Formats: sequence, structure tokens, C-alpha cells
Amino acid sequence: MVEWKETIHDINSRLKELSTRTPDTLRGFALVAGAGANTNHLGAKTRELIALAVAVTTRCDGCIAFHAAEAVKLGVPDAEIAEALGVAINLNAGAAITYSTHVLDAIETLKQA
Repeated sequence: MVEWKETIHDINSRLKELSTRTPDTLRGFALVAGAGANTNHLGAKTRELIALAVAVTTRCDGCIAFHAAEAVKLGVPDAEIAEALGVAINLNAGAAITYSTHVLDAIETLKQA
């Protein structure tokens, strides 16, 4: 398994280096990352649940590490995290089903060409 605290530390270390090489990119990322907190329509807990679900669907261990840490800090209940992960699982399966129909369409179209 991944060492989550180490992952956070390693990414933060490299982000410092990256920010010296491309500071505008990191400033832009920070602006986007903080946008939801500025409006706070969803609330921090809901944003973290969404972030965890998206992190699963994009297979981003760094995202999982940072957003899991924030969810723990916010006291997000395990049951809510499990439900958010269930949504992610459903969407991944749903995406596979949907894109399977694209394959069928491509095969049919290419056979006719």
C-alpha cells in the first residue's frame, strides 16, 4: 500500500521546486483550487467528497492523499466517504458501459466503410 503521509510530503517537496520553475502555473492552480472555498456553495465536506470520488475515477494517488487528509481533518464520516466512493465506482462502470456502445458503433461504422 501507499505511504500516504510520505506521498503528501514528497509531492509538496516537488511542488516547491515546480513553483520556482513555473510560478504562474502554480498560482493558477491555487486559484482554481480555492475557488469553491470562496463561494462555499457546497461546503468543504461536500467538496472533499467530490474530490475523493474524482480522485478515484482519475486514478490519482496524490489527489487521494491530499483529499483524504483534508476529509479526515474535516471529520467526514466513513459512511459518507463510502457513499461517495460508490458513486465513483458507479460512474467508472457506467463509463465503461457507455464507451462499450461507442466500440459497437465504431465496429459497425467501419464494417460499412
